[in-house]
Amino acid sequence: MMPDLDFALRLSAPESTLAVGGLVLLMLGAFMGDKSARFISILSVALLVAATAVTVTGPLGTAFNGAYVADPLAVYGKALIFLSSAVAIVLGDGWMRRERIARFEYPILIVLASAGMGMMASSGDLISLYIGIELHSLALYVLAAFHRDNLKASEAGLKYFVLGALSSGLLLYGSSLIYGFTGSMRFDEIAAYAAANPSTGLIFGLVFLICGLAFKVSAAPFHMWTPDVYEGAPTPVVALFATAPKVAAMVLIARTLEGAFAGSHDQWAQVLILISLISFAVGAFGGLVQKDMQRLLAYSSIANIGYALLGIAVGTTLGVQAMLLFMTLYVIDQFGFFALILSLNRNGRPIRRIEDFAGLRKDRPVMALALTVLSLSVLGMPPLAGFWGKWAIFGAAAEAGYWMVGAAGLVASVVAGFYYLRIIKLMWFDPAPEGVEPIDRSPIEAKTIAIAAALFSFPLVMVALMWLEPLTRAAAVGYGAG
Repeated sequence: MMPDLDFALRLSAPESTLAVGGLVLLMLGAFMGDKSARFISILSVALLVAATAVTVTGPLGTAFNGAYVADPLAVYGKALIFLSSAVAIVLGDGWMRRERIARFEYPILIVLASAGMGMMASSGDLISLYIGIELHSLALYVLAAFHRDNLKASEAGLKYFVLGALSSGLLLYGSSLIYGFTGSMRFDEIAAYAAANPSTGLIFGLVFLICGLAFKVSAAPFHMWTPDVYEGAPTPVVALFATAPKVAAMVLIARTLEGAFAGSHDQWAQVLILISLISFAVGAFGGLVQKDMQRLLAYSSIANIGYALLGIAVGTTLGVQAMLLFMTLYVIDQFGFFALILSLNRNGRPIRRIEDFAGLRKDRPVMALALTVLSLSVLGMPPLAGFWGKWAIFGAAAEAGYWMVGAAGLVASVVAGFYYLRIIKLMWFDPAPEGVEPIDRSPIEAKTIAIAAALFSFPLVMVALMWLEPLTRAAAVGYGAG
């Protein structure tokens, strides 16, 4: 028994590292007070990097009676999640100090959320799936309302919590139906039962499960929380929301559907395609009327999640690989966008209204160029990073025969092009309003991350694809999708 426990503990070392490290940092912060916020942030980033190293060098296998799975898909997902969380801490540390709301709890909450997200990526049954989702969600609810003196932040946290509770109810109801019909929580046993005994009740449970998971990635029509939370929550927190939790949820959706319900592909693919199509429409057309940059990015994220879900809906190894590649490039672009928002302030106030970007080329030409590159990348303009992500998704969809859905995604990209091109037009061709104050000096961490993301989107992505493509293929093949 002891050797089994020893192997299980070594297998789950990334989450154990974060959980134990997070509790140690919590005690440290409690004794040192809020003046330790910077110190705790540095240690938290180091802890997340250490967890990444433990993840990529650790053994592969299953533990805890199949509830925990460490395979190439989980390793890739967790490495991306932990590094994204570390970047969110770096962005948040400087912003919190400038806003005079620095608290040592901020990095610790992200560390604990990352442990939950790691659990999501390694879930092997319905119980570990739910534990991972709730562990990361509870921390995110608090982070959304972290700026407690700000009315919009408090409202964002409340909306996220209430609607999150609703999605958890859907998730649990679906899980209970699946358990009731199959008699098992484990994905492999559910798959074996579903293949031998297909039933309508099981499909009902699956649909409820998908609806609960779709909320976590803010896919339409379960996106109602996204624009308000993106607008109201602190910008570094929104940068986290837009990246790591979405990667964790997408890996979890791929693992659940391709693992537990591989034999029911025809049924769940229809649901995912419908969600993708609605996400395309809501994201593309909803963004056209937005005036706040963070609300615009919320609608952009809804559309982009539609593309990632299309990759999973394909139901092949190529589809999972395309989803992983798309999410990796998407995460880097999103960090660039939010770092740019954090680096542009007038008289200490962030530039959030899209109209306020007019004439940016005169005050901050480098930032204007970075925002241009990132906008064109998310739009999918070749040969920037976003183009290769969409190319992979559309290629996988076309190979599986989903031509029409791919065409709908292409139309949505053209519609969304309006609001990205509008930002570029304002920056480069419109004059700054009369009497407007000059832009403040950009914080070094936000400026560095923004420029690095833009440089990655082009031209570094051309080199990065040479190692990203085999890594994502190994993750998809190692999982055994298709």
